[in-house]
Amino acid sequence: MTEAYTKMLQQMFEQGQKMASTFMPGMETIDPKAFEKMFPAMPKELLEMWFGKTFNPEGLDARTRFLVTIAAQTVLGPVGEPQLRITIKNGLAAGATQREIAEVIWQMSMFGGLPATQKALEIAQSVFAETEETEK
Repeated sequence: MTEAYTKMLQQMFEQGQKMASTFMPGMETIDPKAFEKMFPAMPKELLEMWFGKTFNPEGLDARTRFLVTIAAQTVLGPVGEPQLRITIKNGLAAGATQREIAEVIWQMSMFGGLPATQKALEIAQSVFAETEETEK
């Protein structure tokens, strides 16, 4: 990689790590060099979208971003179960309430259908129960 490309990657990762720390504390310790080894030819535009220019620090807060993501994953139905489970956990950690998460899932019933909504609600209830157990 050229020095300019490496510098650009470093800047994007620093901005991305700052945003990631609001989503998941601890993410700021990820080593950008590890990504370079995994994705040596990743297009600059894709990296910018993921780690730099897409997220607006003055825009949506982490809680809202997680609620929007939960909505999208609900519509995917059972294929997105592992991702939905993680997103619900992170949404709770970012300050979303159980009621807000359930409401977002119900709202998606008109787009994803009742089977997808039912599955998402089951996943949410499971995550809520796990969360309550760990808080005891």
